[in-house]
Amino acid sequence: MKIEKRWITSFAIICFIAIASLFWENKNELQANFLTAEAINYADVAWLLTSSSFVLLMTPGLSFFYGGMVGKKNVISTMLQSFISLGVVSLLWIVVGFSLAFGESLGFEIEGKHYGIIGNPFDFMFFDNVSSLPHKQLASTIPFVLFALFQMKFAVITPAIITGSFAERVRFISYLLFICLFTLFIYTPLCHMVWHPNGLLGSYFGVKDFAGGTVVHMSAGFAALAGVLVLGKRKNSEHIPTNIPFVLLGTGMLWFGWFGFNAGSALAANGTAAIAFATTTLASASAMLTWIFFDRLNGRKVSALGACIGAVVGLVAITPAAGFISIPKSIFFGFIAAIVSNKMLYWNKLKAIDDTLDVFACHGVGGIMGMIVTAIFAEGENASLLHGGWSVFGHHMTALGLVSLFTFLGSLILYKVTNWFIPLRVSEESERIGLDLSQHNEKF
Repeated sequence: MKIEKRWITSFAIICFIAIASLFWENKNELQANFLTAEAINYADVAWLLTSSSFVLLMTPGLSFFYGGMVGKKNVISTMLQSFISLGVVSLLWIVVGFSLAFGESLGFEIEGKHYGIIGNPFDFMFFDNVSSLPHKQLASTIPFVLFALFQMKFAVITPAIITGSFAERVRFISYLLFICLFTLFIYTPLCHMVWHPNGLLGSYFGVKDFAGGTVVHMSAGFAALAGVLVLGKRKNSEHIPTNIPFVLLGTGMLWFGWFGFNAGSALAANGTAAIAFATTTLASASAMLTWIFFDRLNGRKVSALGACIGAVVGLVAITPAAGFISIPKSIFFGFIAAIVSNKMLYWNKLKAIDDTLDVFACHGVGGIMGMIVTAIFAEGENASLLHGGWSVFGHHMTALGLVSLFTFLGSLILYKVTNWFIPLRVSEESERIGLDLSQHNEKF
């Protein structure tokens, strides 16, 4: 059997990483950044261990959510594209991703203050200096390794979200290369700029992103839009969802996991986590009901699929604000996001480009709406339009534009680079018989 060079190269990379991990030792000591073991709060540790497990469950949940929506010939391939991210991104995060996201800021100065674009790749390479002690700035009551692993779950699900846009036509090996490039060149710098204490977007622009509306959902949404434009439409864009119970199961797993996603982002077992838990529930419930009623008002049947999509849109929209707003306001977040995303999902121009599972309409638009409404209602001094004025709101909107351009244009370039190395799209014959058989020799 002839084995393609690309697969040999891929296996060689895995071998190199495995062997390098045995010998890697960085002498760069960062002990001054850490507290002693006495600073650990064991209730916080228990909650973050639980939250990390919740967030990990979201990726298999996403695979069921997407897998049930596609045609029968592509169920396994679609589910695997989500699931494989657990392996690829986890390994990449340990090797260098976490260091790029949370290492010492590399950037530039504005008015005498340093603002970071990306982290130092050598600070935490192979999780060097990532120990059981708490970090003074990033996580002061839990082991730093737990913070790193919690953040890893966010990095894992972000490229998995993108897969719904180009489902049923992407080459698997090309997809693996793309998610590596996306994680390194889009996700980690955006993560650093928003969540690192010295990050440009969080520190200079004052961007409020409690749990990833900008970092996760906007980046995935705009990357999805870029991917659809690069790959083009499917040969047969009409299909009936194969398994609605899969979609319902996936939605339940996502909703369950989202409590760790949002409430866990308080990084402590405290009142903020409880507020985030409540706002997450109500925003999703509000969006689910708004979606099905709005569908009915527009002459469409109330459907299980619509209820599931609405629930997820609500979860996306509340993510940037979960710990920054009062509980009643979360109802409005779900309501307004569901209406805008619903209108975008059925917009003819967006339908024409064939975003298979409407990733941009749900995650991209949901993330944008979440960021806009957060910039209006977030509580705290100089946090939003209502608590800081138009200048604060203007900074948020400027940041929104910069994030949109960075994630869309950056992803567009990465798709082109990937396609130059390995063609992104499968052949017409492979698409006709389905990716389950043509890519994986398996059948649903």
